[in-house]
Amino acid sequence: MEEQQKGKKLNALNIVSTKYNHRGFGAGSIDLSNVSGIIIDGDEAYVDEGTLHAKSKVERRIRFSANKEDVPNGRKCWIVWVAVDRTEEGPFYGGLAACEMLIDSEARRGWKILADHVNRMDKAMKRHVLVENLNEAEKKLLRDCLINHNPEWWERTGSEIKDALAI
Repeated sequence: MEEQQKGKKLNALNIVSTKYNHRGFGAGSIDLSNVSGIIIDGDEAYVDEGTLHAKSKVERRIRFSANKEDVPNGRKCWIVWVAVDRTEEGPFYGGLAACEMLIDSEARRGWKILADHVNRMDKAMKRHVLVENLNEAEKKLLRDCLINHNPEWWERTGSEIKDALAI
């Protein structure tokens, strides 16, 4: 029985890379190789690779609720999904989408709407810019984080993103 299960393929969501032209099982699956998350927490913004699996620094050991009232002492944090695109000149920031969370580290409680995070990540991957919910200080933190991460990518980034993050 154990041998049968070893050879059995599960019909699950595959995450494939764009390094080759994939045409077999799982073709058309979501490709997360060009999306990352930036955490904005207070006066700090940083890239956190754990965001893709809800294991960022601020999310670890937090029990999330879809009810905002469950987190009365939560501080506002953001995950900003950032999609990187490429042209002949090189990579650039192609899409952004900010998602709100409330985090109460002391009580280990948090609030976020998972469906909103998934939908906004999808929008960023489709090269939309959704940062209207960030205030000016948060936009500045995000812009500075993107520039510091890779100035050349920022130079090649389109005006839609630059205008959305202008103060």
